Amino acid sequence: MNPDTHQDEKESRFVNERMGANIQKDGTYTVIPRMYGGVTTPEDLKKIADVSLKYDVKVVKVTGGQRLDLIGVKKEDLPKVWEELDMPSGYGYAKSLRTVKTCVGSQFCRFGTQDSLGMGALIERKYERLDFPAKFKIAVNGCPRNCAESCTKDIGIVGNDGGWEVFIGGNGGIKPRIADSFCKIKTDEELIEVCSAVMQYYRETGNYLERTSEWVERMGLQQIQMVILNNEDNRKELAARIDFALTQVTDPWKKILNDSSTRTALFEETRV
Repeated sequence: MNPDTHQDEKESRFVNERMGANIQKDGTYTVIPRMYGGVTTPEDLKKIADVSLKYDVKVVKVTGGQRLDLIGVKKEDLPKVWEELDMPSGYGYAKSLRTVKTCVGSQFCRFGTQDSLGMGALIERKYERLDFPAKFKIAVNGCPRNCAESCTKDIGIVGNDGGWEVFIGGNGGIKPRIADSFCKIKTDEELIEVCSAVMQYYRETGNYLERTSEWVERMGLQQIQMVILNNEDNRKELAARIDFALTQVTDPWKKILNDSSTRTALFEETRV
């Protein structure tokens, strides 16, 4: 809510957020680089393979979010792995935007009506690194066949012949919940504005560790629709506030690599 004045207390965060990677039961870590909309390149795949071999990564796992998880990285090797991958953090450990899952959409699929690949990558690039009350997942489908499983995401976006339909409050985790239909939208620009407003309203009113599935039930779907859909000024103000917050974010891996004091405190003084 105060992104330009807030100062993070790194020591108050869980170990995964302090280290920028998920700790495993043997004390090693997993590293998940960002793959926008679940899309990668042969060049990035080669880098991942080379780094995995060099640092004796135990397992390379395809995640449910359409990314690659490098499992078994030693703590002292984390900065070198990040540096040699030279890819953004995928935030697999944080209370933030995790993934934007996509189908291949109208670019390739004969059933696709909207460009889910392009929209998914655009959304993931726009909102990555932003903190939320809890982890946050998005999916974009190019048609109602729902191959990217929008019905179980915090925001699910489904393409159709006339534009997009937005769903909110889905969850496939401990407390499964099918997302509620929120609105139908004709243009890409309006879709981004509505997504921004929903995210910022959740950021400002959600409780710590409260997923959107619980938030929607507590706030009420009609209340959220009234604030965002029935009041254009509110929607634009919320979207403007999230855009301002996005100007304050930085990639955590690059921040550690560029901050010698932080790097020393996390990786050298604590080495066993």
